[in-house]
Amino acid sequence: MASLDRVKVLVLGDSGVGKSSLVHLLCQNQVLGNPSWTVGCSVDVRIHDYKEGTPEEKTFYIELWDVGGSVGSASSLKSTRAVFYNSVNGIILVHDLTNKKSSQNLYRWSLEALNRDSSPTGVIVSNGDYDREQFAENPVPLLLIGTKFDQIPESKRSEVLTRTAFLSEDFLAEEINLVIEKRYFTRDPSPVRLSFYLLF
Repeated sequence: MASLDRVKVLVLGDSGVGKSSLVHLLCQNQVLGNPSWTVGCSVDVRIHDYKEGTPEEKTFYIELWDVGGSVGSASSLKSTRAVFYNSVNGIILVHDLTNKKSSQNLYRWSLEALNRDSSPTGVIVSNGDYDREQFAENPVPLLLIGTKFDQIPESKRSEVLTRTAFLSEDFLAEEINLVIEKRYFTRDPSPVRLSFYLLF
């Protein structure tokens, strides 16, 4: 067996946005029935065969680091979390589409993880402006995932998507809004269907 390349991906966002459920779904391929609060950090692993069946095939050992979502401004929380931010290959920023504050806090999460030496403090966004230059030279790929899309009434979905559309531009990231539906079929052993709504 060939050696596996390790890939470390942080999963960041406020408490209750669905980080643990997302990580469990990605790694275990099943919905997490009763998620609990993550204290500190939880690491789950998925083996991924990149370009399977081709000459460029490579196997990756992907570690998804689900970091506890307390956003407190206490420096002890930030310094404790800083140990998780070393040697990162990617960051998934998760926000709850039904909770405006969780979207706003993504700025703090990203700056805390990417600038672990400078310890950002205070409000990052003022008057809706955000300095995109902070991410211009960022070598770490970012992915934004909005959860709980299915919990937004259909009449409000357009408004919510308009409100969050600027996030991917600010972070120079790709964005996915997620709906997870349980499906129970007698012939299909997989009870989960994952739907991605891509925004352009």
